[in-house]
Amino acid sequence: MIKLSFAEENYLKAVYHLSDAGEHDVSTNAIAEEMSTKAASVSDMLRRLSSKELVIYKKYQGVKISESGKKSALQVIRKHRLWEVFLVEKLKFNWDQVHEIAEQLEHIKSPLLIQRLDEFLGHPKFDPHGDPIPDENGLFKEKPQTPLSEVDINETGIVVAVKDANPLFLQHLDKIGIYLGAKTKIIDKVQFDGSMEILVDSKNKLFISKEIAQNVLVTN
Repeated sequence: MIKLSFAEENYLKAVYHLSDAGEHDVSTNAIAEEMSTKAASVSDMLRRLSSKELVIYKKYQGVKISESGKKSALQVIRKHRLWEVFLVEKLKFNWDQVHEIAEQLEHIKSPLLIQRLDEFLGHPKFDPHGDPIPDENGLFKEKPQTPLSEVDINETGIVVAVKDANPLFLQHLDKIGIYLGAKTKIIDKVQFDGSMEILVDSKNKLFISKEIAQNVLVTN
């Protein structure tokens, strides 16, 4: 495995996510916005990653993640999501509290520790936000997911993930009673603003905004 600094791992993970797992190129400006830094700093980092053959970078043309870059990014993502499971299941953190801590823990280098962590947790397939956890080979299985906003009136679903892991958003979901595994039914949609009336677990009637509906993912 190629040795990477914390910063290199963070950039590689950002390129992977912004490119939709390598489906398209990413602009320097998009990476700069994601990393809250200047485009010049991004260009310097991309040259470093390119020298390690983790990305394919051409000045003024954006960047594409390489196959070896994908593998490295997925290992960081694997560690992050395993640590989130550990923090929620074993240390009883709330799902809105774990992202920042996992951002620190994901840089631990010991493959044996991560292997033992995976075994200790029972080889979980999804993290507390419903995101898939890659295995040691970078393979993972996605759940079929549809934003609640795209579900038709009278259709039902089960909440399997959230698109937005912002702590304030997760805290709001806790407050109104939406969680992973919750059963939903669409009662009504408001054409004017995209808000919705839904029924949760056959008893909790809620009015939710378009933004919430777009960020809660369900499956049949």
